[in-house]
Amino acid sequence: MTPNPWPELNLDDWQDTCATLHMWTQIVGKIRLVQTPWINHSWHVPLYLTTRGLTTSNIPYGNRVFQMDFDFQQHHLWIGTDTGQSQIIELRPRSVADFYLAVMQALQALDMAIQINTLPNEIPAPIPFEQDTTHASYDPDAVQRFWRVLLQSDRVFKAFRSHFCGKVSPVHFFWGSFDLAVTRFSGRTAPEHPGGVPNLPDDVAKEAYNQEVSSAGFWPGTGLGYPAFYSYAYPTPDGFKDAPVQPDAAFFHEGLGEFILPYDAVRTAGDPDQALLSFLQSTYDAAADLAQWNKAALRQTWFK
Repeated sequence: MTPNPWPELNLDDWQDTCATLHMWTQIVGKIRLVQTPWINHSWHVPLYLTTRGLTTSNIPYGNRVFQMDFDFQQHHLWIGTDTGQSQIIELRPRSVADFYLAVMQALQALDMAIQINTLPNEIPAPIPFEQDTTHASYDPDAVQRFWRVLLQSDRVFKAFRSHFCGKVSPVHFFWGSFDLAVTRFSGRTAPEHPGGVPNLPDDVAKEAYNQEVSSAGFWPGTGLGYPAFYSYAYPTPDGFKDAPVQPDAAFFHEGLGEFILPYDAVRTAGDPDQALLSFLQSTYDAAADLAQWNKAALRQTWFK
């Protein structure tokens, strides 16, 4: 049977699993972080969508290469090397501490000695991974539905990304904020970011936002209460919150300082792709027009 490409995703139904999976992705993401050369705006740290889950892509270890893949169809973490060696860690109800230990032991079995900062990033009151026995849930059905939402969002984000010929990020999954994102740049510098992101060095936030951006993404809605697409500009131009955007279900969230489109509004739309694309395009237009970006020079025109 063909699965629903835009399945139901009620945050209340998988809140505990979401929190646990968030920490698991941080463990894997931090391994990529410490082994990968720095790329501007922290583009060396995210994960990427695959037909089975999320991947780190290739990670260097000396003159060796390895990769770590979350498989949300068979529900395991696969760690493989360029020499053909591999380790598999089962994804099941288990604590973050247990998962962290299993990952470190798997790396050691592959003759890789890697150490990470075990304090989670971008969340309040973090618990070091090796001490976290609080988060220990895993609902495979909910995780698979979440991954399918990411998969469809990734596909639409890439179509939206293709229309821009200026500097633009890959479509990538940030494990710190636990969201899928794509970011366009005006080509101009921005005022220094104030920092203040929970458990994230201010220098990282300042470098991430040292240029004008219009950024959009999807996240499961922790803190909001429901999954949603978002779009924001940095710096926020005057009049941004009052700009007309599409579709009708989109609105400006004063607390977050960004436009929000509830996932259910996309999932239940007659044409989900078009509903999401209209949100991405209209919020970008609002940011770029109000900040006077050179939109004509940044528009991809050589192909349709």
